[in-house]
Amino acid sequence: MRVFKFGGASVKDALGVKNLVSVLEQVGYENTLIVISAMGKTTNAMEVVIGNYFNNQAELQSALQEVIKYHNQIIFDLFENEMHPVFNTVKVLFDELKAFLKTNKSPDYNFVYDQVIGYGELVSTTIISAYLNEVGYKNNWIDVRQLIKTDDYYRRANVNWDQTQTNILTHVNTKQLNITQGFLGSDKNNFTTTLGREGSDYTAAIIAYCLNAESVTIWKDVPGVLNADPRYFENAQLLNVISYTEAIELAFYGASVIHPKTLQPLQRKEIPLHVKSFIQPQNNGTVVKKFKGIDPVVPCFILKQNQVLISLSTLDFSYVVEENISEIFNLLSKYKMKVDVIQNSAISFSVCFENNYNNLEPLLLHLKAKFKVTCHNNVSLYTIRHFNEQAIQNLEKGKSVLLKQMYQNTVQIVTK
Repeated sequence: MRVFKFGGASVKDALGVKNLVSVLEQVGYENTLIVISAMGKTTNAMEVVIGNYFNNQAELQSALQEVIKYHNQIIFDLFENEMHPVFNTVKVLFDELKAFLKTNKSPDYNFVYDQVIGYGELVSTTIISAYLNEVGYKNNWIDVRQLIKTDDYYRRANVNWDQTQTNILTHVNTKQLNITQGFLGSDKNNFTTTLGREGSDYTAAIIAYCLNAESVTIWKDVPGVLNADPRYFENAQLLNVISYTEAIELAFYGASVIHPKTLQPLQRKEIPLHVKSFIQPQNNGTVVKKFKGIDPVVPCFILKQNQVLISLSTLDFSYVVEENISEIFNLLSKYKMKVDVIQNSAISFSVCFENNYNNLEPLLLHLKAKFKVTCHNNVSLYTIRHFNEQAIQNLEKGKSVLLKQMYQNTVQIVTK
């Protein structure tokens, strides 16, 4: 059994859906389960719908109509017969969504988010399953909410592995081509839940783990995993092989490789994960598997922009000790700062973090009561795995280095 995952970019329009069929033609589709995300930027559009539901009811219907119109256009482009049952099936799904928005009594944003957002995946898989049947690829459409059971931590639900494994082994016929949704699950009351960041990749990993799949393939618009983002670094190279551990390290430092939670179940059963191009499906791409390090062994560059660097010292020039550090971390946690680098000496403490929740001003106010504070806004954090001196020199050229931290295989550099 193989598990494939196609993201929103791969099925953003009718041509994308037809290309998915072309990929299956080239690589085969027997004994395969396909996990599919919402089409294109549908998740963003659904977030606008949810925002309007809570804050701008006057714009709710027009935002929803945009989503419906987008999907109807794709259906028209795929199906010549305007009486095809898929038109009605999709209409029923959107009618369900409208009914929920009309009758919901819960003020809980996270609960409403999960009930609404999942229609993107339900509609995309309905359209693609119908089109595959239309062109002769008989398949079984599965509602993933009947497979993946979770708690009710809406927007970042935790998987009930025992129940999920039982459901998947009971409901998935591994001898068929199966189509299901990424990102979604359901709680004990059958309300929809979502699996958080990179949820569709995680779905593929959950299903692969439960089925003891031979492999997972994530189909993307890039040739595989590169050693650097080509938007910011020249001469990016394809990595042929990455170990599970190395992939987790790269993700930890901010590389958009694969989320660690996706890798963990695959690593447990040593199921290889392929990252391949849906534009050139015959190419090898990258495989993440049991291995040591990376191949080829080249420096890997990761950039995080719009960071904040603060340097602290005590007002009385005393040592920065455990008590001070504990207090600093409590404040960083309180104001929801995601810490990326820390560096301390006897009398100073520096920390680079992401200000995702715009809480910098109250944090600084709090810190200035006890520390001398220097703050640098909008700095860039560069991480180089498997660095060499040449890589560091090239990166630092023409930049003002504010902080540098070196470990065994990794160097982190904060620049202005």
